[in-house]
Amino acid sequence: MKNTVAILGAGIVGVSCALELQGRGFDVTLLDRTSPGREASYGNAGVLARSSLVPFNNPGLWASLPKLLKNTSASFRHDPAFIARNLPWALGFLSRARASAFEETATALDALIRLSGEAHRRLLVEAGVAHRLRETGWVFLYRSEEAFAGTRLSRETYERFGVATQALDAHELAELEPSLKPIFPRALWIKDAASVDSPGRVVEAYAQLFIARGGRIRQALVDKIERSQADAWRIVEEGGTVHEASRVVLALGPWTREFAKKALGLHVPMAFERGYHMHYGAAGGASLRRPIYDTGGGYVLSPMEQGLRLSTGVQLTARDAPRNLVQLELAERAAREAFPLDQRLEAEPWLGSRPTLPDSRPIIGECTGHAGLWLAFGHQHIGFSTGPGTAALLGAMMAGEPCAFDPAPFRASRFQL
Repeated sequence: MKNTVAILGAGIVGVSCALELQGRGFDVTLLDRTSPGREASYGNAGVLARSSLVPFNNPGLWASLPKLLKNTSASFRHDPAFIARNLPWALGFLSRARASAFEETATALDALIRLSGEAHRRLLVEAGVAHRLRETGWVFLYRSEEAFAGTRLSRETYERFGVATQALDAHELAELEPSLKPIFPRALWIKDAASVDSPGRVVEAYAQLFIARGGRIRQALVDKIERSQADAWRIVEEGGTVHEASRVVLALGPWTREFAKKALGLHVPMAFERGYHMHYGAAGGASLRRPIYDTGGGYVLSPMEQGLRLSTGVQLTARDAPRNLVQLELAERAAREAFPLDQRLEAEPWLGSRPTLPDSRPIIGECTGHAGLWLAFGHQHIGFSTGPGTAALLGAMMAGEPCAFDPAPFRASRFQL
């Protein structure tokens, strides 16, 4: 039993952990209610971005907060009732927008993203899907000179952390992305980024690699976990099937809060960044060479295997709240101003939830007071950019080996669970 591990959750984080621990000699079983990579790991913009080291709750948030709270923008919407019910989380999130907390988070996320990028490039080759990777960066678009000037903090942070960027004027942007309409006087090309044409397919390929190397995946809903008398963990599926493992990894993303409370009595300070996406064709032979982020329009448009994926901004509300398509409609309208989109390619938009902790950092490590229970969740909207790095940290800690960098900023004990 000593080297058996059960991982709950088969998104990019859980699958990455499964491969990492398998490679370290652990006997790993991966469990999820759906097949691998079908939730937020499917619906994201597919960007591996070093620029994601700047969290939403940075010192620049204070200047934009009055506008955001009006609840009229495409980039951010919130449910006031949800905020009221989760006031400690909201206050904790805002308190981390101060300079010292921002510095700690940016430093930690930068290390995690860099480690993840290295691991992704290795796994893409090993899983036979390296052809899905584009090393063309992505572009932030600005609808005014004032908007570009307002990003000084982010640009200075990129420079300080060695993220390769290039500021573009309208002419340079037209050369880089000829199909964009001429409405952006400035842009920032994040050269230190890559993207894939189907994040869901990438996670599926990683899962198949795990199986090919002897791993097991069970599509089942886990009802509860409990410590057994044999100093191991009992994992009980909804139908009554029981598994035992010496260690359990919780990588359930936005479902972690509910499961941890029900199964273990843990109080995870988590909120949910919901987002939508829709795929479109391109009119008149237009195309994109890389993902673009229209900062004024509040959307990301990514070239995908399924078409051009329009991803919306953040909707802060309950995980299972009814759909609200206002953001998608506003984003589509803005995107049509910027690019010759054709018709929608699906009848219904995709909706996913991203799990966010108050300091915009995931929890990675063993749970205090619960020996053998390991945590890997809370990756907000950058799970695809941080999943393999999370696995590398977790694997080293679980094996009692040195980590690639200090994992302290991600420790579970920073919250009273």
